[in-house]
Amino acid sequence: MKIKMILPALTEAKSPYWRPIKYSLFPPLGLATLAAYCSPDDEIELQDEHVEELKTDDEPDLVIIQVYITNAFRGYKLADHYRYKGAYICLGGLHVSSLPEEAIPHADSLFIGPGEDIFPQFLKDFRNGHPKKIYTNAKRDISEIPPIRRDLIKRQLYLVPNSIVVSRGCPHHCDFCYKDAFFEGGKSFYTQKADAALAEIDRLPGRHLYFLDDHLLGNQKFSAALFEGMKGMNRVFQGASTLDAVLRGDSIERAAAAGLRSVFIGFETLNEANLLQSNKRQNLGKDYERAIRRLHSLGIMINGSFVFGLDEDDPDVFKRTVDWAVKNALTTCTFHILTPYPGTRLFSKMESEGRILHRNWDRFDTRQVVYKTVGLNAYQLKAGYDWAYRSFYSWKNILHASLQHDQLKHMIKHFAYAGGWKKFEPMWNFMIKTKGLNNMLPLLESILSRVKYKNDFKTLRPLSPFPAIA
Repeated sequence: MKIKMILPALTEAKSPYWRPIKYSLFPPLGLATLAAYCSPDDEIELQDEHVEELKTDDEPDLVIIQVYITNAFRGYKLADHYRYKGAYICLGGLHVSSLPEEAIPHADSLFIGPGEDIFPQFLKDFRNGHPKKIYTNAKRDISEIPPIRRDLIKRQLYLVPNSIVVSRGCPHHCDFCYKDAFFEGGKSFYTQKADAALAEIDRLPGRHLYFLDDHLLGNQKFSAALFEGMKGMNRVFQGASTLDAVLRGDSIERAAAAGLRSVFIGFETLNEANLLQSNKRQNLGKDYERAIRRLHSLGIMINGSFVFGLDEDDPDVFKRTVDWAVKNALTTCTFHILTPYPGTRLFSKMESEGRILHRNWDRFDTRQVVYKTVGLNAYQLKAGYDWAYRSFYSWKNILHASLQHDQLKHMIKHFAYAGGWKKFEPMWNFMIKTKGLNNMLPLLESILSRVKYKNDFKTLRPLSPFPAIA
């Protein structure tokens, strides 16, 4: 059987104002994970439109398309194209799980929720000639799943080809989070067995790993076993965590000893009322700056995530946030305009209040205003968001943030990483177009190499006089 698996490009990824490197960082693994359930006799092609031009003149028997909100219209168009050619169409992913009634006219079968139990059953039904219209996830267990079909991934097209996922979901439930609808009706966070995760890591060549998990430290027992097993592997890796996990126990020290060199942290806001409004309770009462000092003491760089446009934000929120991030030496920042995704509590609340402006999903990309704002008007919000990116990544602020560190090596490391990520766009574009992006990996590994600190995190000087929560 000929099977075509497609990840359509997000609308923003094809915009002339967006950064191609952002979508060439690492291969997504959802489709390659499902492909592991197919028969060895199946002829499978996996295409990621973010890094390659789609071939649409082929004639597969079965087409599986992964749908997010800003690739939904593109996904439906591809589904209709292949359906017209006689292929059987399956749609799944976050957007399909959120709005199955919208997706169903474009598909022969829908996958609702995680696919580890859905997809094997669908394949069995399809081969027997009796596939169902809708398959809904019922079992939340990835303790025993087959190895990802990494042979289908075009490694040379990504900066970091060694992406890996060892868990599903997140133990927290923020009102604006896109994932809650996907995991509705069952466990929202669960992990592989540590031995299986370590075996998957052993399959990956080179040193660098990028964990795509929403919360790598979400299960202390699992993460302790994982990091203990990784010690001595000579790996360097990046991942995501929450503030409370950084401050709780010794999980972050174990991660650093195993090779963690950069972590994504959802600070989201410096305003406690906004945290309450968003149900971001895991951040309430947490000492942001103590967490930052602890990470820096371990030589771990920080990518801080912030959301603008929450109801308690005022016109000064942009400068206040950027100044705080620079003074606290965050290496990189990801800023977002608050976006009410369908399937979230935020969307339901705003829809009931008449605040959703439209359903043009192409514009729900966290850089455009798609709802009626409070506190800030739409122009202020968009202008402030754009200013925050320009200001934080100005050479002046990159240098100033770098100089907040205690050691020269970490200052240089910070400056090289932040500057290289944001200030050399022509170089990144050239490497992408010449298919040489993967050749930059040794440089990234060098920048991520460990900086040893003399001081324990508890005794490091404060990086700014600001309180943890403004």
